[in-house]
Amino acid sequence: GINAEYGASVVFLLLILFVTFYDIFVSSSSEEVLSSGINAEYGKTSREVAQAIKGMHIRKASKYLKDVVAQKQIIPMRRFMGGVGRHAQAKAFNTAGSLGAWPKKSATVVLDLLRNAESNAEVKGLEVDSLVVEYIQVNRAPQMRRRTYRAHGRINPSCAHLA
Repeated sequence: GINAEYGASVVFLLLILFVTFYDIFVSSSSEEVLSSGINAEYGKTSREVAQAIKGMHIRKASKYLKDVVAQKQIIPMRRFMGGVGRHAQAKAFNTAGSLGAWPKKSATVVLDLLRNAESNAEVKGLEVDSLVVEYIQVNRAPQMRRRTYRAHGRINPSCAHLA
């Protein structure tokens, strides 16, 4: 698998992006590094960012996400693509209709998780340059329960996801 190909530790960026909870898992044959975040809010675009960096070396993924923030590279939109614009940069990914975007907030959240996984690997004594993002997951956000104040003193429940 990945270890034979790269001879590398794997970053299981278990970016369990709860459309606000991220997990990153990096591992090598017996060594792994976990990183997770919670309630990051940018759900649909976070899922696309996570899928874009899956299988990349951690250094390459970090550079790619920095380029996304600077709009030098694009994130291909494959699943959540309603209302997404077409861009020439997306042609490189063979997406349907050349759909892509530069989700700055999602990219920065995932970049922070990568940095966290990197520092976790250093603490464990793993070689950071050989880390590969093997597993990255984005989950759904918890529901927020709030109130909507109506006319004539009435109050209705208002439930919405964070993302």
